[in-house]
Amino acid sequence: MAVKTRIQWVIFCMLMLVPLTASAINWPQSPAIEAKSWALVDARSGQVLASHNETIELPPASLTKMMTLYLTFQDIKLGRLDLDEHIAVSKKAWKIGGSTMFLEPRMKPTVRETLHGISTLSGNDACIAMAEHIAGSEEAFVVRMNETAKKLGLLHTHFMNATGFPAEGHHSSAIDMAHLGAALWRDFPEQYKLVSEKSYTFDRRTQWNRNRLLWSMPESDGIKTGHTDEAGYCLVASAERDNTRFVSAVFGAESDKARQQQSRTLLLYGFRNFVTLRPAEREIRRQVEVFEGESEHVWLKPSAPVWVTAPKGNEKSVAFRLRYDSPLKAPIKQGDKIGTIEAVVRDGSGEQILTSVSMQAARNIEQASWLGRQWDGARLWWRNKGEENPAPSE
Repeated sequence: MAVKTRIQWVIFCMLMLVPLTASAINWPQSPAIEAKSWALVDARSGQVLASHNETIELPPASLTKMMTLYLTFQDIKLGRLDLDEHIAVSKKAWKIGGSTMFLEPRMKPTVRETLHGISTLSGNDACIAMAEHIAGSEEAFVVRMNETAKKLGLLHTHFMNATGFPAEGHHSSAIDMAHLGAALWRDFPEQYKLVSEKSYTFDRRTQWNRNRLLWSMPESDGIKTGHTDEAGYCLVASAERDNTRFVSAVFGAESDKARQQQSRTLLLYGFRNFVTLRPAEREIRRQVEVFEGESEHVWLKPSAPVWVTAPKGNEKSVAFRLRYDSPLKAPIKQGDKIGTIEAVVRDGSGEQILTSVSMQAARNIEQASWLGRQWDGARLWWRNKGEENPAPSE
């Protein structure tokens, strides 16, 4: 069997890696959740910590409104919407029915007021009014919803409307809605505060947020409830302690009380069993060998901030493993994606990859002269020859 190349051995020793054939570590036992499907993710790392039937496509009911909020927050961030500009209320919005903020065509609510109507009051009329204001029609807005779902990697989601009204082809999954909830918090931290609002008064009528977890769990600060006869009772909830934020998604619970209890159980399971770590970049970046370049080495750094969720008690067992295709040859441009770094945790029973982040070149490496390239070509040939004919062991 051929020995590893010198580069691989150096990386292996630097990272103090464990064998790839090791079995998985002892992962905390998932709680018993009474719902059709559910998932728990860390909002910072994106890791899925526990789940059941998480990719099954089910009607999301008013959880759909998280995407309506996402697109609205996005346009505010881009300067396309002003919180104080006024919105027209169409007959379609007025007549939609279901949960509403009681808009009428005579009214001209602001974007700010309509956002409260979507988030806190779960107003179907507010969703349609906002969709028409942003895109000209609900149908055009739905196109944007589906395009954004793809960009966010929501693989089991397709929208037919901006409200969550039952419709053929309108579906999502627990894992997708959990990731969407995390994206709302990550991408729009200021606007996200809206989803923790317990009540809102519009046109002298006060309504209360249906997310009862906001009252029963101090750490909870959102996000959205949903309910139809077909969907059952659904809830995407978020909570934070210290530097750890979890988002849970529960689909198809039997009652309002049940979705609250099951969500609370999931979030407490997360806080009890896991911790979120933020390693410094210096712990992750690596210097690797370059051939046929003006420099013999290049530093690789993570292409995005690295967060790692580890089972409590295993924090000090997290190591980082670099994977890239070698030999690495110039020219290399700053920012070029080169391999990935894997966060690995290990205990007495084995190891488990927690997450991986792509790595990128920290600077340009220009191609060497013709003579330099020939010299490196000879070095590579000699190295490969050594692999084919390893020296006998003593």
